[in-house]
Amino acid sequence: MNASTDLDALTEFFDRYGAALTTADVPAIAGCYALPGMVVADTYSFSFTSPAAIALSFVGAAPDYADRELIAANAQIRDVRRVSALLTSVAVEWEYLDSQGRAVPGECFEYLLRTTDHGPVICTVIRAG
Repeated sequence: MNASTDLDALTEFFDRYGAALTTADVPAIAGCYALPGMVVADTYSFSFTSPAAIALSFVGAAPDYADRELIAANAQIRDVRRVSALLTSVAVEWEYLDSQGRAVPGECFEYLLRTTDHGPVICTVIRAG
């Protein structure tokens, strides 16, 4: 098993993750993360050690997606770097689609993924501005 730098596999993973985010499928979101995991931004950091903790961290995002009427999230993979035998760093710019079919600018994140027998999982998310 090796760190995934295959764009098709990474695209499939982020398509699944984006669909889970925009449909508020919290169990599917949690399934995309390694434990323990971490989120880092300019003004905060938090870690989680259970699927329940992951779910709690995303419960607040669901109303934001609903308020903005976001129905789809498309990950634009900007950079992929193999970090080690099982770790890959992926820079992603998210573009959203609203219920009117309009593109909505998204945010940029850096994801540290671990390759497992079941595919990639997110170890760390860094909000990149």
